[in-house]
Amino acid sequence: MSKIYRFIAAIVFILLYMLVHAQAAEALADTTGIEFNIRFFDRRIYYTETAPVYIQITITNNSPNTYRFKLADERAFSIDFDTRTMTNRPLDGAASLLRKRTQYQQVYFREISMETGESFSFIEDLRDYVNLKQPGSFRVQARIYPELYRAPAAGEAVSFESNYLNLNLRPPVINGPDGLPLEMDIATGAVLVRQQLSPDQVVEYMLKARQLSQWDKFFLYLDLEAMLSREAVQKKKWLAENEAGRQRMVAEYRQNLQNSVIDGDINITPSRFEVERTEYNAYEGTVTVIARFKGSNVTEVRRYFYNLEKKNNIWTIVNYSMDKLGTEPN
Repeated sequence: MSKIYRFIAAIVFILLYMLVHAQAAEALADTTGIEFNIRFFDRRIYYTETAPVYIQITITNNSPNTYRFKLADERAFSIDFDTRTMTNRPLDGAASLLRKRTQYQQVYFREISMETGESFSFIEDLRDYVNLKQPGSFRVQARIYPELYRAPAAGEAVSFESNYLNLNLRPPVINGPDGLPLEMDIATGAVLVRQQLSPDQVVEYMLKARQLSQWDKFFLYLDLEAMLSREAVQKKKWLAENEAGRQRMVAEYRQNLQNSVIDGDINITPSRFEVERTEYNAYEGTVTVIARFKGSNVTEVRRYFYNLEKKNNIWTIVNYSMDKLGTEPN
């Protein structure tokens, strides 16, 4: 009888094995028409061991059917990144990622349902997945697990891959003589250093940079943290976040500001401007500017009030307001 039981057990095992792999093949087939793309959420010059490298992940359903997949609350069980040098040598995974995947825990997830033509996006910090401690050029590809990442059988899990991104990492950022990090000009690679400018010179620098669409210079003297949390609701959310959450809020705010999604009055391009008045003491100041915006028939005139604060001998813009003064003929 024991031989019969062993034979039956073997047959059951084979059937279960075939069933699991048939389901995996079916799930993989379901990815036909599903696009999985990644891009840099806030592309800038990246350094080793410093600011986050945010990647926007977008899944688009171009198939004629409803597409469903599981998305873990802890994204490490839904997403992975394969980052390699130009000689195809893979970088090590982040230590925090290895800890998450090797410890025993309950994986919580929600099921995402996407109809034809719909997209779903979220943002992840590449540093949470990859050890980015060496400078150089790398190729980044993401992999998503619709049925979740399950160690130790992750190699057999259903997954599909994204496009490639080219990532350039510079050596660690160098602080200037005032102790502030040196910014880099993306176009030229030259160092952009915050100078000890007067409040009116800071505002002029920002406005001229906007006229030339030089975003790296435009943001150089903007205190994004202060501007982000100047409203009560946003300030409450800011205070409730941890350091990583705050960094993500700043990155999103910068991107939205550049794309004119929010605060559209500060990032529109003036055709002309002139500083009307500058008032300041040792710690704070206000610069009033008359700005003109040329339209097809008339020119709109506005008065801007820029509020600045002085920290470490550097003036930065922390807030602004605006009054519309009317129009004048071109």
